[in-house]
Amino acid sequence: MFYVAEIKDHIRVPPELFNLLKVDAITKRIKKDYEGVISKDFGIVIDVGKVKDVKEGIIIPGDGAAYYESVFELFVYKPEMQEVVVGNIKDIADFGAFITLGPIEGMIHVSQTMDDFVSFAKDKTLSGKETKRVLKIGDKCKARVIAVSFKDITNPKLGLTMRQVGLGKAEWSAEAASKTSEASTEEADESKDKKKK
Repeated sequence: MFYVAEIKDHIRVPPELFNLLKVDAITKRIKKDYEGVISKDFGIVIDVGKVKDVKEGIIIPGDGAAYYESVFELFVYKPEMQEVVVGNIKDIADFGAFITLGPIEGMIHVSQTMDDFVSFAKDKTLSGKETKRVLKIGDKCKARVIAVSFKDITNPKLGLTMRQVGLGKAEWSAEAASKTSEASTEEADESKDKKKK
C-alpha cells in the first residue's frame, strides 16, 4: 500500500548549502538522506514530499553544519498482508516466479502460481497440466501478499499467491468469468425446462 508518512527528524545542512534558501537546503538533504531508504517501520521511501515545519537551527562546534529540527512528508510503499498487487513477471525459475511490483519484487512459489499441477519448461515458462494455462516473463498478473519479511532490511521479501479467484493473468479471470456465465446460463435453462414439465 502507498502512504504519505509524516516524519520528524534533525536534518544536517553542511556549509556548502548555506547559499540556498533554508527550506531548499533542508529538502535537498532530506532527499539525499531518505530516498530509497528501506525501513521496517514505514516501508520503502519512494520520494520526499513537502517540508511542513522547520525549527530554529543550531550549529555544533567542530562540525560547522547547521542542524534543523524538521517535519516533512515521505511517499512510501509498505506491503500489507492480504493486499492485492499488480505487477509484471520479471523472471521464472523451476521453484517459482518473480514479479516486479514497482519499488519491490515479490516471489510466487510454483505451488502458488495456479490451482493445477505446474511444470517448468526450459524456455522459462510455467504450465498447468489440466488447465493448459501458461505463465511467462512479461505477463501482467494480480497476486495477493501472503508473507512479508524485513529480516534483511536491505532486501525485504514478499511471498505472493495467485491461486485465489480473480488472481493471476487477466485472461485467467476472463476465462473463469466466461465459465461461470456459461454454467449460470445452463442452470437457468435447466430450471426453465423443469418448470415446463
